Amino acid sequence: MQENDFVSIWLEETGNPAIEEINRLNQQLAETTAASIKENQLNENDLAVALDINPDEIKRWLNGRHVFSFKVLESISRQVKPA
Repeated sequence: MQENDFVSIWLEETGNPAIEEINRLNQQLAETTAASIKENQLNENDLAVALDINPDEIKRWLNGRHVFSFKVLESISRQVKPA
């Protein structure tokens, strides 16, 4: 994670296990999504167009800096197969 990421800083200071688990799951989901995009021979822009979302938001998801919503998860699952 980036050194200036406020979530990482907060976790480092507080050590909240529940938040750490959410962060771990979000990062795992980001990695799975990135693998699925690659496996389906797509790129971040293809996914952004398919979901009608700004490509910068896709980048934030895949970097683990933005939490996926259930609505977005449902949309992604229709666009790419699991890795």
